Amino acid sequence: MLVPLIFFARVADVSLGTFRTIVIFRGYKFLASFIGFFEIIIWLVAAAQVLTNLDQWYLALAYAFGFAVGNYVGISIETRFAIGDELIRCISFNRDILADKLRENGFKVVSFDGDMGEAYPVELLLIVEKRRNVPSLITLIKELDKTAVYSVSDVKHVYDGPDTTPRRSLLHSTVMQFGKRL
Repeated sequence: MLVPLIFFARVADVSLGTFRTIVIFRGYKFLASFIGFFEIIIWLVAAAQVLTNLDQWYLALAYAFGFAVGNYVGISIETRFAIGDELIRCISFNRDILADKLRENGFKVVSFDGDMGEAYPVELLLIVEKRRNVPSLITLIKELDKTAVYSVSDVKHVYDGPDTTPRRSLLHSTVMQFGKRL
């Protein structure tokens, strides 16, 4: 009865720990704290069972096996949630084609013209996209330009760009209220 309890408790706490670590890396402090609370409660239950029954060696094996499986499950859970953003850098050898097609499909693309020598004009594309959308973006890039080269990297924080409505500072508003200009 204790073997499955210890095994599944360990799978649960290590899965949560793995997921929590990745969430911390992506900057979600509150979510990481929330997950950590449940992670440690489950760990205490599993560890207590093993430590109070040290004469039963197979409980330690269940504990260790639960740890191993928990790592795999935790990574799988995080992949399923696909939290965060990624930066895709793409070099297209078909200048002025790929960026427009990606924009037509709803992706925000920043593009730069370049060359790899006079005979090889290229277009450099930068795309920040939600992780869950990256596989479909990569598939689209491969369909539209089979010669394109790309790399994908994690982005911790994304600034969405300037607000299009002008803002006035508190100081500016106060000064203008009294009819004075700086």
